[in-house]
Amino acid sequence: MSICKAFGELSVIELYELLRLRSEVFVVEQNCVFLDMDNKDQLCHHLLLYGDNALVAYARILPPGIYYAEASIGRVITSPAFRGTGSGKLLMELAISAATKLFPGHTIRIGAQLYALKFYERFGFQRDGEIYVEDGIDHVEMILT
Repeated sequence: MSICKAFGELSVIELYELLRLRSEVFVVEQNCVFLDMDNKDQLCHHLLLYGDNALVAYARILPPGIYYAEASIGRVITSPAFRGTGSGKLLMELAISAATKLFPGHTIRIGAQLYALKFYERFGFQRDGEIYVEDGIDHVEMILT
């Protein structure tokens, strides 16, 4: 089951689950000290993918003008317990669909961790720019037209 909600529509439990998962992977697993809660969440839609009574995967959908001029998908994450199940692929398909419906006619730009470049290319994203370091991790911008 998946849900996509604006920030103000999230239940307290949904918000806790998504922030906990983001912290588990982006801060603890990737050993990256950064302020995950960046005051952009309130302006975004949040896609949560559930299975086996647990949050399996999550992505944040940003309107144009918040992070990039284009619409964007960020904080793409799969729970370590559900990796290798196809959940990440399903999440991206749902995120692209949601971004397209929420912001019709807009290009989608992402800041991808470099190791995931091939993953995003499978969905039609193309590299757009040079490698840059964000929070100690190599990234590259990618675009889907």
